[in-house]
Amino acid sequence: MIARPLTAPVTATATPVVYVVDDDISVRESLEPLIRFADWQPQLFACAQTFLAHPREVVPSCLVLDINLPGLNGLDLQANLTGAQPTMPIIFITGYGDIPGTVRAMKAGALEFLTKPFDADILLAAISAALEKSRSALEREDHLHDLRMRHASLTPREREIMNRVVAGCMNKVIAADLDISEITVKAHRGKVTRKMKARSVAELVRMASQLTGPTADEQ
Repeated sequence: MIARPLTAPVTATATPVVYVVDDDISVRESLEPLIRFADWQPQLFACAQTFLAHPREVVPSCLVLDINLPGLNGLDLQANLTGAQPTMPIIFITGYGDIPGTVRAMKAGALEFLTKPFDADILLAAISAALEKSRSALEREDHLHDLRMRHASLTPREREIMNRVVAGCMNKVIAADLDISEITVKAHRGKVTRKMKARSVAELVRMASQLTGPTADEQ
């Protein structure tokens, strides 16, 4: 997989970027003003390799991608980005109907597949939906990053206490398990609650679930 260069993270409220990768200059020239008029930032590329080498900001974004490209084609680029760029939905465009390619693209997570010539309003609607999906994904990532930072601020003992609290253990059980007093357990629980900014045990349980991610049975 080719590494993707990134600039420093910014907020999910920054100006959205619409990347266009198409070797047809007439397509790029027609899409640039259309995207700019919608108050999005267009960034245009003639091939996949140039796109991959370009630094990309962590902002709401989507990729309008031609399936038929010289060198690395659109499907190969999609495979390259899968997992590495989960917050950037892909809208495929192609000059002719390609049913096998469409099926492969959609199975791999493409948001939309449009055949040229496509209606501008349909493309704009697809881009708008893709950017909203990207924004939501970035907000989830920001929340998880903040949650991880809070968890990292806990001392080893506080993490032990938190693990037992979210497992449903009572203070006296935790105290006996760790060979400390119940008063000490209560003090640590209070610090855990403040540092994690949890308003209840239920919220602390949700935070712990988010930190550990889905279980093997849920994946």
